[in-house]
Amino acid sequence: MKFEERKAQVKSYLGKTVVIGIDRPMGYVHQKETYSLTYPINYGYIPGVIGGDGEELDVYLLGVNEPVDEYECRIIAIVHRHNDVEDKLVGAPAGVSFTKEEIESAIHFQEQYYDTEVEVLK
Repeated sequence: MKFEERKAQVKSYLGKTVVIGIDRPMGYVHQKETYSLTYPINYGYIPGVIGGDGEELDVYLLGVNEPVDEYECRIIAIVHRHNDVEDKLVGAPAGVSFTKEEIESAIHFQEQYYDTEVEVLK
């Protein structure tokens, strides 16, 4: 996927309501080669929508404080990764919002390894 297509794709979801599948629920432990990463929030994808990495488009889910299998959420932000082939979306329950700083803090566990910029729905 070309850079321009990738950016247009994630922008098209900002403000929309989507149903996401959760493949890394809150508490999930992802084993890496040299460390393990525990997910403090639910993390999933939009089924059938392919992102920049050739896999389904990823979504961090904020504001849901228990593990879930799927969730209908509103896309409230984009996580632009400047040094990767994909961007991420951030979803939250309808009517729930987070500041840019709150989002950055919530996703830091994963995004600390990338050069990212968070764009929040206005």
